[in-house]
This record gives sequence, C-alpha cells and structure tokens, in this order.
Amino acid sequence: MIRVAVVDDQGMVRRGLVSLLGMEPDIEVVGEAGDGEAAVQLIEREKPDVALLDIRMPVMDGIEAMRRLTAAGVTTRLLALTTFDLDEYVFEALRAGASGFLLKDASVEELAAAIRTVAGGEAVLAPTVTRRVIDAFARNAPRKQDPGRLAELTPRELDVLRLVAKGLSNAEIADELVLTPATVKTHVSSLLSKLDLRDRVHAVIVAYETGLAG
Repeated sequence: MIRVAVVDDQGMVRRGLVSLLGMEPDIEVVGEAGDGEAAVQLIEREKPDVALLDIRMPVMDGIEAMRRLTAAGVTTRLLALTTFDLDEYVFEALRAGASGFLLKDASVEELAAAIRTVAGGEAVLAPTVTRRVIDAFARNAPRKQDPGRLAELTPRELDVLRLVAKGLSNAEIADELVLTPATVKTHVSSLLSKLDLRDRVHAVIVAYETGLAG
C-alpha cells in the first residue's frame, strides 16, 4: 500500500484529491494539510511514501516546505501540484526537492500513475508537459556552464543524460541508442549515483545548467 499525504490550501481541491485517491486499491491517504507549515509537521509525523504539495499556499508555500523537508532528510517523495500556466515557481520546486509535478486538471489515471511512479523511485516527467517546463527553465535559469561536473560520466552516460533531458523514457532511449531497456536503466542509475542526484528530474536540471542540453 502506498501511503500518501495531500496538501492544498483549497478545501474543495484537497477533498477532491482525497476522494479520487480513495478509489485506488493500492493507495491510502494518511493525512491532509492546508498550508506548508502544517504539511511539514504532517509529513515528518506520518512519514508517507508520497506527498502531493500545492506550490502556492498561505503561512508557508510549498517550495519552502519542500526545502525544509529535503534539508531534514525526509525520505517522502514530493510531487508539486500546479496549474502551470499561472505558476512561475515550478523550477524552484524541482530544485527544492520535488520529484516532478502534476497539473491540477490531471485525470485520475494520471494522478495515480504519477504517485506509483515516484513511490517506485522514479520521477514524473510526462513529455507533453515536460517539454514546456524544460523550455521555460532553459530560458530563465542561469547557465553555470560547468561541464567539469560531468567529468566522471562515460560517453554513453552522457548520451543517455542528453536524452533524459529531452523527456524520453528508458524504452525510447533504448530505441534511440540501440540498447536494451535494462542497459539504459543501468546507465541512468550510474549517472544519478555519480552526480549524487535523487532522480531523473534533477538530472534534467543538471543537463541544462551545465550546458549539456539545450
């Protein structure tokens, strides 16, 4: 059973999410909160597998809550909830420790799939939305142009990282590079370990910040 916390300052949205998740046989909502400060307390107390956090909230916003949870070493996987077109802070959420993001108008299937994905240690990088996020990130984020950070990666790992930054799945990367999905998974795990990254979404950020992707 995947234990989930739901955090959103809008009561109707929060109750809707709780209701939708309650229909999934492998997901259990263990708590809910309406602001970032309450979210930090809830997540530290209940230690859910996954937490859905709205970005814009009173008292403490979702980004600061994520920073505090990440700094505290909480192992709960964090998913940012956003309306995207109105949110300018998605990138900060990713930097703060989020393992991806969900649009608030996502379907039940997309919501449940995202939770299962991050609970399994992966990041939510839906190509249809990620392309827009990456494009905006590339325009707005300062390029550190520090290729030295990638020095430990093999040429093949660099190839894989470039394709990860494009939002490709392991299967798609395997087709592109004529490898098996299992081999791609090994390369992804290796580059994440070498770069000391939590997951693929943070690998995307590094690829852009170092100038590898563009």
